[in-house]
Amino acid sequence: QVQLVESGGGLVQAGGSLRVSCKANGSFFSIRGMGWYRQAPGKGNRVLVAAITSEGDTNYEDSVKGRFTISRDDADNTVYLQMNGLNSEDTAVYYCYAQIRRSSWDSNTYSYWGQGTQVTVSS
Repeated sequence: QVQLVESGGGLVQAGGSLRVSCKANGSFFSIRGMGWYRQAPGKGNRVLVAAITSEGDTNYEDSVKGRFTISRDDADNTVYLQMNGLNSEDTAVYYCYAQIRRSSWDSNTYSYWGQGTQVTVSS
């Protein structure tokens, strides 16, 4: 049983910064990767923003490169997304994502989603 709990969303002025967090709670063997997707107002699809693997490799959407930084705290099973230089295009619901191995005897990984946290950038 795994649950991803997000926090840190809110309202911020253009040019400002915000940090969102996602903590994986429950019983599981390991986290293979975590990341953030976002869904902008009026758009039905979730777009990958940033991801980090268990090895520490990171990937970013082109529009956020140089502005956003994804990091992790393995001891706390938490992933962070530091968002700097925010603009109106960043307004969206941000969803945490995790790929998790649930037990030592099951090598499969399973996908989990957070509940989403609203980030609104005023212009």
